[in-house]
Amino acid sequence: MNSKNLFLTALALTALIAGAGAQTETASKPAPKKKHAAASTAPVQPAVTAADVQSLKDALAAQQQQIQQLTQQLQQNQQAWQQAQQQLQQAQSAAADAQQKASSVQAATDQQQNTVAKLSSDVADVKTTVTNSVVTGQDEQKRVSALESAFSRLRFTGDMRVRGEDYFQQGIADRNRARIRARFGFDGQLNEDFVGGIYLATGTLGDPTTTNETMTNFFDRKTIGLDRGYITYNPVAHKWLSLTGGKFAFPWTRSSLTFDPDVNPEGFDAKLSFDVHAGPVRNFTAQAIQLVLSESTAKADSYASGGSVSAVLNFGPWTARPSYTLLNWHLADALLSASAFAVQATTTGTGTTGTGNIGGEGPGCAAVWNGTKYSGGFAPCPFAANGMTNATFVDSSGVNHFLSHFLYSDFILNNQVKTGIARLPLNLMLEYEENINAHANPFDTAGNVTSLGKQNKAYGLDFSFGQAQKKNDVQFGYSWWRIEQDAIIASFGESDQRAPTNILQNRIYAMWKMQKNVLAQYTMWFGRTLNTGLENNASTVNKTATAGSQEPTLKRQQFDVVYTF
Repeated sequence: MNSKNLFLTALALTALIAGAGAQTETASKPAPKKKHAAASTAPVQPAVTAADVQSLKDALAAQQQQIQQLTQQLQQNQQAWQQAQQQLQQAQSAAADAQQKASSVQAATDQQQNTVAKLSSDVADVKTTVTNSVVTGQDEQKRVSALESAFSRLRFTGDMRVRGEDYFQQGIADRNRARIRARFGFDGQLNEDFVGGIYLATGTLGDPTTTNETMTNFFDRKTIGLDRGYITYNPVAHKWLSLTGGKFAFPWTRSSLTFDPDVNPEGFDAKLSFDVHAGPVRNFTAQAIQLVLSESTAKADSYASGGSVSAVLNFGPWTARPSYTLLNWHLADALLSASAFAVQATTTGTGTTGTGNIGGEGPGCAAVWNGTKYSGGFAPCPFAANGMTNATFVDSSGVNHFLSHFLYSDFILNNQVKTGIARLPLNLMLEYEENINAHANPFDTAGNVTSLGKQNKAYGLDFSFGQAQKKNDVQFGYSWWRIEQDAIIASFGESDQRAPTNILQNRIYAMWKMQKNVLAQYTMWFGRTLNTGLENNASTVNKTATAGSQEPTLKRQQFDVVYTF
């Protein structure tokens, strides 16, 4: 029902109610008296009751309520229309934005198409560049992989030692000095059949028996040189075979009695080693040795040749390692006429006069007794950094010669006994060495032949308790040597003892492994000249002492800290 119809309906109801009211009022008044008969014939109107009025009021109230509902609905419709208007406006605004964005997108698309076209061209160039780079990178990677493979087979090792050292001897001024030693190198598999190594070490170039450098000479730089360089052929198919050439560590068993630990011989070694299980025998090894001493273009070369055999025997807690070595030195006299470069001498000359200062660094020339005085202060001279203590003589041309020839016959028995405490084994080394080719009778300090017989034997003993391998390991030991004048060649003897030969030497030592790579060590050497009546003896008290006199003991103590890596 629309609003017009509602209005008409309300108007009719109002008129009806008014009419009903009038009739009611008329009915309540007294009827007038009849004037004439015609009036009685008019139609009579039906009476309106109170119930009818109430019914009309209720209908009117219902109509009003309906009108209110319709009015509310009209208001809601109007609000909905307003919201629709707002949404339409928003939609129109969004459409405008969309149109603008579409225009922007079209422009961006056109730009992107241009960019894509350029990128396609650039990508083609990049692909070409990348292809070239990949090829180059693959080549580089191959080289890097080859380098990594080579280094992965190598083992780098070295150590640094700092030492404090003191000397004490009756009649001689005390001496105190500090020393350092640095060594570095690597070794490893060159391929499945070859092993090689290169090592560098400090030390004066004219002294093969030490790698120490004394802290002196006004902060000057210290010398470093090639200490070892070698190649070993050890085929996979024949593990028992080992062929070594170059400058290498001793491949056979030896001790400080015959060679200083810092000496690294040069030449060739062929070894056959077999692991066996025959009774107590666990290993048997045989070696052939060829060492180069001095090469010469004008005369025969000097060299040493020989062989060695050794075994490993196991008797439960006792393991024994016996070894025997024969080493024959050919034309060893070359050691007594070394060049200025070989001995790092400071002067050169002939006869009794030295001329020319060449500024060499090293121990210089060793002196020898010529029957009247000690000579050899300038090159050519004896090569013996720690003194020439062998018996020598001078020929009519003024050339020095060894009185003896040298053929080492060296027997060593190393023993280790387990005590039940893994860190405290007992170690005992026994050694007997003899120079089979020694001269019968040496000279005394006056140049006269003595009747002492061959001075050609050496005896050694080393006893220790414990080990120095792991952190907090400790070891205590004692060594004793008795080395006669011509038992070994003095040029290569132990540099820390009283003298290379003609000595009676003792050593006490203690070691503590502070960390897995740090070792603290104390060593006390005390020894003296064995026979001060022989020529070239090391006694600093009386060079011309008669046979039987005794030199005061020289004490030499060392405090070491060694770092290894």
